[in-house]
Amino acid sequence: MTRYGIAAILALLTAAPAQANIGETIDGVFSAATGWFVALIFANLPGTSIPWIVGWLVIGAVVFSLYFGFIQFRAFRHALDLVRGKYSNPKDAGEVSHFQALATALSGTVGLGNIAGVAVAVSIGGAGATFWMILAGILGMATKFTECTLGVKYRNEYADGTVSGGPMYYLEKGFRERGLPLGKFMAVLFSIFCVLGALGGGNMFQANQAASQVQSVLGVPAWVTGLVLSGIVFVVIIGGIKSIARVTEKVVPIMGIGYLGVGLLILIANADMILWAVGEIFRGAFTDSGIVGGIVGAIIQGFRRAAFSNEAGIGSAAIAHSAVRTNEPITEGFVSLLEPLIDTVIVCTMTALVIIITQQLMIDAETGRYILNDAGGVATVGNVAPGVPLTSAAFGSVFGWAPYALSVAVILFAFSTMITWSYYGMKGWTYLFGEGKSKELVFKVMFCFFVFVGAVSSLGSVLDFSDAALFAMGVVNVIGLYLLMPIVKRELDSYMHRLKSGQIKAYK
Repeated sequence: MTRYGIAAILALLTAAPAQANIGETIDGVFSAATGWFVALIFANLPGTSIPWIVGWLVIGAVVFSLYFGFIQFRAFRHALDLVRGKYSNPKDAGEVSHFQALATALSGTVGLGNIAGVAVAVSIGGAGATFWMILAGILGMATKFTECTLGVKYRNEYADGTVSGGPMYYLEKGFRERGLPLGKFMAVLFSIFCVLGALGGGNMFQANQAASQVQSVLGVPAWVTGLVLSGIVFVVIIGGIKSIARVTEKVVPIMGIGYLGVGLLILIANADMILWAVGEIFRGAFTDSGIVGGIVGAIIQGFRRAAFSNEAGIGSAAIAHSAVRTNEPITEGFVSLLEPLIDTVIVCTMTALVIIITQQLMIDAETGRYILNDAGGVATVGNVAPGVPLTSAAFGSVFGWAPYALSVAVILFAFSTMITWSYYGMKGWTYLFGEGKSKELVFKVMFCFFVFVGAVSSLGSVLDFSDAALFAMGVVNVIGLYLLMPIVKRELDSYMHRLKSGQIKAYK
């Protein structure tokens, strides 16, 4: 999408020629001021093409998986029982149910990354990237368990029944409890990054991609999409977490089941290709299939997509899960470990399978190796660009109506991500500036303004910086998780002992 500044958009709307592209000017100034920070966060490890931030999150996931004895497998069944309310006491403190908290957190992660990001991953890393994406998603379940347990344990509960929680609170309180320094400093730093990440990656980018897809498929001007989105988002978020939860508990299942349903129809229509596609995934994961970087390239793309998609270690989900009704912090840790499974292992894998099975990636019939394009990525049928266009082409190759359905999915995914990130950003904002309805309203109005800005302009450097801020949240958060995971272990051991002894009783 062409980059327009706000002034240029207003000029277009009034049919007056734009004298200058303010958006590009802002972009240039912003790039000069913040480029070093973006380069630092997304820099590769020395001598490799692996972004250190991806390694940081994946290594953390491995550590937590080992430390908690692969809790993602041991607690899976109990997590399902908690989600369906089997152990929910309606008298517990909190604002939302386990299912609503899960749906809200999922709405922040199940988004355009599942549609566009996966397409980029397989177009660079080949089918093999899918295997490593699944593995990273499974490991990330332990990270979510750790951070969401801490989120509930150290949340603030107020007299009116509302709560505030997340990394900023467990960094401050947990560090103080353990006699560790710099807890308050790290909490403030996390909150700043959270606000910036919410306005950019959790808002402007989502609005921009949704508006671009609607414009390309339906011909609706970006400014119209921007106005409609900003209005709907405001109506939802003005009611706070309860309003957001009521919407996400309906939208997330609908959009998730709808998207997976269409994908499943494509798999059924190409049932004879499924075993071949699975073979391609394993072949690409463990052999050189011709992509740049070979096996390492597939690993990098798979791990990167998982880390960027499910946000395990970023700390964002801990904010949503902190609002749950429970007096047992560990229960929300159990519930949250389902997120990477749904987001990465199920939804992302479906996208990858559809692209692979519909043979959008070009393979040399004689050698069985991928054909590369001039950019070094895998060539696609019709030279379709990676991202939403590639996923749209894959769906459209089977069903002519699928691109239109995908447009609806893009809008819903972007919408759900925005309303959830508005809550994340608001909690970072109120941690910095204090609780209060007026302070919340200031952030909500600002957030909705940036929805419109994101839809009508493409400020690349601004979005790059906000993405870097989002992953900088993970740097601060994972340090805190390492230092506080003994507290989680203590909570886990206590809960499991009481569950096995019958002290913790089911309500259904």
